[in-house]
Amino acid sequence: QVQLVESGGGLVQAGGSLRLSCAASGRTFSSKAMGWFRQAPGKEREFVAAINWSGGITYYGDSAKGRFTISRDNAKNTVYLQMNSLKPEDTAVYYCAAQPKNWPYSDYDYWGQGTQVTVSS
Repeated sequence: QVQLVESGGGLVQAGGSLRLSCAASGRTFSSKAMGWFRQAPGKEREFVAAINWSGGITYYGDSAKGRFTISRDNAKNTVYLQMNSLKPEDTAVYYCAAQPKNWPYSDYDYWGQGTQVTVSS
């Protein structure tokens, strides 16, 4: 069993930056691929980024490419999402997820509770 807790969300002006963190419980974190997703009101959940167990392979959704960076620190059981050049359309609840059955885009086994990111214009 893996528990995921996101943090780092908040209110930021357009053009600003935020770094989200996802702390994972369990000794098997370092063997699991991780992902970030987001869901805006009235919209479907959207893939943002994913990272393999070592951090050597990353994938990004179209909306994240060039602005967001996913990384992980296996010693701290934590995965990060650095978000730069934020836009109002990035406003959403951001979710951390672990262990995809369909790497890297879907069917993750474990999910966090989400953290709200609001970007003002």
